[in-house]
Amino acid sequence: MSTFPHVAAASDERLAHLRAEAALFMRDHVLSLVSHDLRSPLNAIHSWAYVLERKLDAADASAQRALAGIRSGVEQQVKLLEEAVDKTRAETKSLPLARESFAIRAVIERALDDARRAIVDARGASVAVVSSIDSERCDGDPERLAQALWIMLVFAVDASAPGAKVTLTSQIDAGFWRTEIAFEASFAALADSELPHSLEPFARTQAVVPREAGRIAWVLALAQRVAAAHGGTFEQGPMDDGAASTLVLRVPLAAQ
Repeated sequence: MSTFPHVAAASDERLAHLRAEAALFMRDHVLSLVSHDLRSPLNAIHSWAYVLERKLDAADASAQRALAGIRSGVEQQVKLLEEAVDKTRAETKSLPLARESFAIRAVIERALDDARRAIVDARGASVAVVSSIDSERCDGDPERLAQALWIMLVFAVDASAPGAKVTLTSQIDAGFWRTEIAFEASFAALADSELPHSLEPFARTQAVVPREAGRIAWVLALAQRVAAAHGGTFEQGPMDDGAASTLVLRVPLAAQ
């Protein structure tokens, strides 16, 4: 038991907050995909309905009822997307930033500390830090960027075998702060309910599903949104069982 229970309670509260933030952005990322992926076929159905209208006999009551049913169904689905999906996503559509000049190294260390308490120590894993960053500073939201690095680290450890080594490489690159996290993926570890996990089962299951080009594992949506809000980028490399994989966050040092 901790000698300082108030410190332990604060740490637990912070981890709960980090997990809740990751879940919130994952939810909105999924809703965004649903909205995008459903609109394309709905638009196609709507267009084909007009084609059918020109081909069908206007005096054929059955055909006209069928056409009206198609249009009504499309309209109902579009309304559902607008009301249930778009309104929900509006909660985090814009990501306000509390910008300030901050020491990059301090943000890295905070993310590492949070990750160790969340999953690294429980898995017997290690994080090797490769960085020459010392006193360099960045203009941005240090809390949001720490959250982004945290979810990247947690994902890497959760997706690795117990006792694995994860490498965090951070450097200044042509006016950008670039951080890469490298690990070896283990699908068995993600699926093993007996192991300690920080990611919820739904996120772990989805993480091993083949992704379309440019798409990321849903649980990494927080890192992607934070990068975009800073005018930067987030990339997830291919993730194959037993193979090396990377996560890369890149943000400008100065506000853009």
